[in-house]
Amino acid sequence: MNLLSLSWNYIKARPLNMVLNMLLMGLGIAIILVLILLSSQLEDNLAKNKKGVDLVVGAKGSPLQLILANVYHIDFPTGNIKLQEAKDLTRNRLIASAIPLALGDNYRGYRIVGTNHDYVKLFDAAVDEGELWKNNLDAVVGSNVAQSLGLKVGDTFFGAHGLSVADMEHEEMSYRIVGILEENNSVIDKLILTNIESVWAVHDHDEEHHEEHSEPQLGSAYETGFPEGDEDAEITSMLIKFRSPMGAVTLPRMINADTNMQAASPAFETQRLFSLLGIGVDLLKAFAAIIIIIAGLSIFISLYNALKDRKYDLAIMRSLGASKTKLFFHVVLEGVIITVLGGLLGFLIGHGLTEFLAGLYEKSDEIGLTGLIFVKQELAVMLISVGIGIIASLIPAINAYKTDISEVLAKE
Repeated sequence: MNLLSLSWNYIKARPLNMVLNMLLMGLGIAIILVLILLSSQLEDNLAKNKKGVDLVVGAKGSPLQLILANVYHIDFPTGNIKLQEAKDLTRNRLIASAIPLALGDNYRGYRIVGTNHDYVKLFDAAVDEGELWKNNLDAVVGSNVAQSLGLKVGDTFFGAHGLSVADMEHEEMSYRIVGILEENNSVIDKLILTNIESVWAVHDHDEEHHEEHSEPQLGSAYETGFPEGDEDAEITSMLIKFRSPMGAVTLPRMINADTNMQAASPAFETQRLFSLLGIGVDLLKAFAAIIIIIAGLSIFISLYNALKDRKYDLAIMRSLGASKTKLFFHVVLEGVIITVLGGLLGFLIGHGLTEFLAGLYEKSDEIGLTGLIFVKQELAVMLISVGIGIIASLIPAINAYKTDISEVLAKE
């Protein structure tokens, strides 16, 4: 009989201990895996969506809200800023580029974003069907929007005021879909894009100046730059890229102190957010680590107590030719089997629980949460759990190695 089958037979002889140890180990590993999966996905998605954006400028309010609304599109905007003030700011020599955004409408829960073609280039997004917008009230939809709502090129729809499904529709003017983007695995998959003049048009309802599907006014920048507008024209924000690192030092302070606008750094705000969340995450990880250590102690006690009842069996095995090394690895293998089974149980529970939590959270699609992925840290957790199983079984294994055949058989 080989070592694996022998160890497994001894484990099955103590089913209650095996189940208890597996559950303890599995519970600790599951908690850690849930935290790893959630935090790693959040960090990856936040990092991906803020790529190429050094600064967000918008209306005064919460800096974090400004970032969440205009970079990640998971919060409400802080307000609007004057178009002319935004344009004046872009003349600063420390600014390499600026992309304007106009928010405030949605279609069946998906946000309509007024911007220019530079926003599509920011995400390295490509057109799957049709083309990017060229006329007023042309719209390009992300892959998730098209798939979820069954939209195709040529369809028309009415936007609704606000960012929730229940808001009132702008029934005076309809958008026409001219393009669908390829899946990009970023926030752009969940957006409906158009030019800023279209967002103004559906809010102004001025048919003399805004005709459906008309060519943009001369000088309006639907491909790059800012549109032309009167002195009352407003946008929601702009995404800025610095020309040099000096911009990070001087621009935010200057904007916040000397203008009616607010500047917020996506890198700083997301780091601050994770530092706040990190306290709770670290506490939960510590709690899970304690559970895993308790599971290791339970395995140690179980093997140590079982060894007292099995000394005669081990002595017989030695007398039949089994080496001390074989007995040593036999006991170690028992601990490894229990921790591996507990690890697999924790793996299933952790991924299943993450997927369940993602399903409960209505905005999980917006931030890309799922339990159906594997991250590198999970392998480290599994290896650590196996290591704990080996450590927990070392003392019983050493005792098995030192078993005195003659003494045990004499007693029996």
